[in-house]
Amino acid sequence: MSKSMEQYFAKYAELIVRTGVNIQQGQEVFVNGASIEIAPLVRAIAEKAYEAGAANVHVEWVDDKLARLKYEKAADHVFSDFPAWETAKRSAFVEKGAAFISITASSPDLLKGIPSERISAFQKAAGQGLKEFRRAIQSDKVSWTVVAAAGAEWAKKVFPDVSEEEAVDKLWAAIFDSVRLHTDNPVEAWVKHNDTLHEKAEILNGHHFHSLHYKAPGTDLVVELADRHIWVAAGSTNEKGFSFMANMPTEEVFTVNKKTGVNGYVSSTKPLSYGGNIIDRFKLTFENGRIVKAEAEEGEEILNKLIEVDDGAHYLGEVALVPHESPISQSGILFFNTLFDENASNHFAIGSGYAFNIVGGKTMTPEQLEENGVNASITHNDFMVGSAEMDIDGIKADGTMVPVFRKGNWAI
Repeated sequence: MSKSMEQYFAKYAELIVRTGVNIQQGQEVFVNGASIEIAPLVRAIAEKAYEAGAANVHVEWVDDKLARLKYEKAADHVFSDFPAWETAKRSAFVEKGAAFISITASSPDLLKGIPSERISAFQKAAGQGLKEFRRAIQSDKVSWTVVAAAGAEWAKKVFPDVSEEEAVDKLWAAIFDSVRLHTDNPVEAWVKHNDTLHEKAEILNGHHFHSLHYKAPGTDLVVELADRHIWVAAGSTNEKGFSFMANMPTEEVFTVNKKTGVNGYVSSTKPLSYGGNIIDRFKLTFENGRIVKAEAEEGEEILNKLIEVDDGAHYLGEVALVPHESPISQSGILFFNTLFDENASNHFAIGSGYAFNIVGGKTMTPEQLEENGVNASITHNDFMVGSAEMDIDGIKADGTMVPVFRKGNWAI
């Protein structure tokens, strides 16, 4: 590894530790998705975490080739049995107030050709086994962040016309650009970026729209928002009052819809990477919040398996606004990775809603969240619907309409 790449990794790790999860003295750190392929970055994250005062850095190493081999060769029952010790491990770290860093680096085609039944069985088992952990994440009980690293197979998917080495270099460069690493002071750049996003959120909160009406080619959808909804940006605060950045990169402001208040149809504008497969060019039709029809030109079987994970996966849980002129969109790169592609496009999420998107939601019980219109599910999967042709109107309780997006960009 070159000296310059070592320096970039150190700078990136510093940003992840200081801004992403904002490590505090004596805090434990849980690193998930640490591919053996990106070990130098993982070591840099651990070093910066210890320098910031972490008491312990626990790393969950992964190997895509072993993961693929398991799906090909393991016994069927393995995919329906999520180990109790895996559940207990994460719960223990949550109770310690650990910070959670998730790294995405795998190929979006990792499990292409694997029987969908195996993928679906694991998604259901893992969703059930990690339900309480995800509830802690979605209520901001702990600090957490999702970041990316340039895995070789992912890089070749994004840049198929160059050598593997050049593809990896290009993907690293795109990742570093997306998190503002090339600025003189990335930490300060993120403070300013977060302030800008929160300004948009506050404008939307001031309008307190009853619903949003989306119109674009292949889309005509009315989404009612939860009565006590709050628009937020990625910067958040855990239960101890410490700030963190849940996604890096991020360009979105988002809130929660009313579970039963979605009607019409919506078409995807970017591929969705789910369960090691690509779902593309799909259309969902809603009646009273529920998905009643799902069609896809690619990955329709996987899409329907996603929707059948549980009853809550038949409904939406998140509404997110991202202008078409966002830096990631303007890069012209299709990442085949939701962390990036969702920040180039307006999007929704199939599955659970975030408790922090409701006034007082962080301390509500699951039953109280349901009473406030928030969908519950063991899954949460964003899919992209925005384009330069999308218009969105905000509709107030008295019927007043306010342009929110025109031709894919902010009008408010």
